[in-house]
Amino acid sequence: MKCTSLAAWLVLFLPLGWALPAGRARAAEKIPVIYDSDTGDDIDDTWALVMLLKSPQFDLKLVSTDCHKARSRAKIQAKILTVAGRTDVPIALGPGPDGSTRQDAWTEDFDLDKYPGTVHKDGVQAIIDTIRSSKRPITVIAVGPLQTLSAALEKDPGIASEARFVGMHGSVRKGYGGRSTPSAEYNVRRDARAAQRVLSAPWREIMITPLDTCGIVNLGGQRFQKLKESDDPLAQALLENYRIWAKKSSLDQLHRSSTLYDTVAVYLGYPGPKELAKLEKLPIKVTDDGFTRIDPSGRRMQVATEWKDLEGYRDLLVEVLLSPAVKR
Repeated sequence: MKCTSLAAWLVLFLPLGWALPAGRARAAEKIPVIYDSDTGDDIDDTWALVMLLKSPQFDLKLVSTDCHKARSRAKIQAKILTVAGRTDVPIALGPGPDGSTRQDAWTEDFDLDKYPGTVHKDGVQAIIDTIRSSKRPITVIAVGPLQTLSAALEKDPGIASEARFVGMHGSVRKGYGGRSTPSAEYNVRRDARAAQRVLSAPWREIMITPLDTCGIVNLGGQRFQKLKESDDPLAQALLENYRIWAKKSSLDQLHRSSTLYDTVAVYLGYPGPKELAKLEKLPIKVTDDGFTRIDPSGRRMQVATEWKDLEGYRDLLVEVLLSPAVKR
């Protein structure tokens, strides 16, 4: 890892006492988190969940599903949590009809009804209750089309003032693949009305990674090879999910990741300054056709508009993914 990346790594973890003598780190400093995701469509949601489970900055309080297909998505989440030894984490089923995902083959042998942890059938109420009952402000890391969170805000608008929001949403100056013009990003375009409600809500703090930053993140070369060679159970489960999602018959056919959009939202949720990315406070308005425009009438939020050190972020991501899973 190059020096800039190592420095960023230390900045991220110093608040938790990683560089302090044994016994000096305080569990109370961990950030309580809800992870809201449309796991099972694009594979990056699964990468982000594994990253979150290996980040000791966080105290994961709830994993919720978004954009329908609740049981199929929850099975993937529950099996990942089981591999990580984190069945203490409840799962919340979002509203809408069930359906299949591209990772269903990985969960064919998994019975959600036998998950040792709690599975909340009313995911909307579970999000509300988790935010309301927390002694410290929850950080909601959301990486899907926001229908579940929108329903929670509609039912109890006051939860926004008690939580921080970090999302993988939008496109401000650059579009998919680094194009020079913005795109109607999927998570926003899929349900623009839900995005309007969530991204205009009075959260204590709101921060997003649009395509400008998250849309150019991937892992290849030696970084990806390190993951393939790892004997870490969670890393192996992640790559097996990726193999199934990519419709490959063996891991030997995988040489790089797909775009890892959602991992950047996890990074933005870390405490302290974001040394690797440039953040701007911008007024963002969601249009009816799913664009996120800079508009004076929009909600002012922190936006990760470009990378200061993209290679450093790739190094950091590999370091996190290869680290031990956080114990309960």
